[in-house]
Amino acid sequence: MRRKLVAGNWKMNGNLAANSALLNELVAAVGHGASCDIAVCVPAPYLAQCQQQLVNTAVTWGGQDLSAHEAGAYTGEVAATMLADFGSHYVVVGHSERRAMHAESNALVAQKTLRALRCGLTPIICVGETLAEREGGQTTAVVGEQLEAVLAVLESADLTRLVVAYEPVWAIGTGKTATPDMAQEVHATLRGLLAARDPVAAAGTRILYGGSMKPDNARELMAMPDIDGGLIGGAALKSVDFLAIIAATSIQ
Repeated sequence: MRRKLVAGNWKMNGNLAANSALLNELVAAVGHGASCDIAVCVPAPYLAQCQQQLVNTAVTWGGQDLSAHEAGAYTGEVAATMLADFGSHYVVVGHSERRAMHAESNALVAQKTLRALRCGLTPIICVGETLAEREGGQTTAVVGEQLEAVLAVLESADLTRLVVAYEPVWAIGTGKTATPDMAQEVHATLRGLLAARDPVAAAGTRILYGGSMKPDNARELMAMPDIDGGLIGGAALKSVDFLAIIAATSIQ
């Protein structure tokens, strides 16, 4: 059975004092063991704080983006090696906000995925459709194209080293959520694409749901056979909500 993963995406939020309180609350509640893997993906300036507070705990950490380049004259970019220097385990790649606001293409997301893997990071690859695309019956085509662009540059062995996150754009920060059956349908499609490449690896690849998962819907969503956890936005900034979602992974 795939071990579930609950990863918080803080987005552009946080400050030293608030972060410290949140991380302390998470560590105190989780202890040294949990029913799932736990991570927080934070703004780059707070990676050092996470490393200091979370080392030797059950909570891991990571970045929210990385450069496709190894190093060089790329002002403002963050290299994969820099994330690794601060003990990062994960990095979010191709979040819908990056795709929409920074014009990140499927090809660029694929190159960022490769860079993360080469530096020993686990990429959380985000795919998802807009409301117009869903209403136009294009969901399968859109998420398929996004994932296939990444798979095209990977070796089969790489599939065991990545996480996929389905984040319907229309459900991010809107309060709307795909029903468990709607989410499961897309997750099953994504697993099918992975299985076409390598059935054994696909069976172990974790696919997270990332569209407004909250304490009141987490259990029902994660009871679906192909939903292996959540990529959590706003609820990850409140320890009580984040911990409730983590607790939902143990009640199946």
